[in-house]
Amino acid sequence: MLQAVLFDLDGTMADSDPIHLGVFQVMLGEQGLVVDEAMFRDRICGRTNQAILNDLLPHFSQAEALAFSEAKEQRFRDLARSQLQPVAGLMPLLDWIQARGLGTAVVTNAPRLNAEFMLQGLGLSARFDHIILGEDLPRAKPDPLPYQTALDKLGLEPSAALVFEDSPSGIQAAVAAGIPTVGVMSNHGAERLLGLGARMAIANFTDPRLAELGLLT
Repeated sequence: MLQAVLFDLDGTMADSDPIHLGVFQVMLGEQGLVVDEAMFRDRICGRTNQAILNDLLPHFSQAEALAFSEAKEQRFRDLARSQLQPVAGLMPLLDWIQARGLGTAVVTNAPRLNAEFMLQGLGLSARFDHIILGEDLPRAKPDPLPYQTALDKLGLEPSAALVFEDSPSGIQAAVAAGIPTVGVMSNHGAERLLGLGARMAIANFTDPRLAELGLLT
């Protein structure tokens, strides 16, 4: 029986990835890198800034990486103030979850300031039982630890929860934690998400197939 629903944040609850893409295009462009949508999907989406910079700018010192990350996220927040929107169907789904007393958690690789900013901007700051940040843990997604931590805080077995995720790293983390997972097709097609272990791939939370999982019924 379903007892909790866990959500990623960027690209899952908020259509924020186009904003991140634009900022990375400008800032990595200043470093001589060309970022197109394919590169964003394959090497940036869903990863921590540390992992991204270790991959794309390995010559950066720790101080340079920190300065880049802080500047990037500030640019994101400045732009997102006027552009951030919830993914279609999210609010009715959260109302349905709350009405049934199900547990909830946000499990994200977003930096704390971004996570708090986005949840406040979406009016969701008080809607979740727990917020699990990858930066607070020894290992972030794609490691399963963030989702295992959410289960521990909720006191649940993996089979009692359901995850919504949009990125390959997030789906890998949730599946490795043993939690049934639904892929949200913000950046990746159904074939990619299902191939990573998602049980279903949806465009947004209005998909009528969610009833097959016992949701919105």
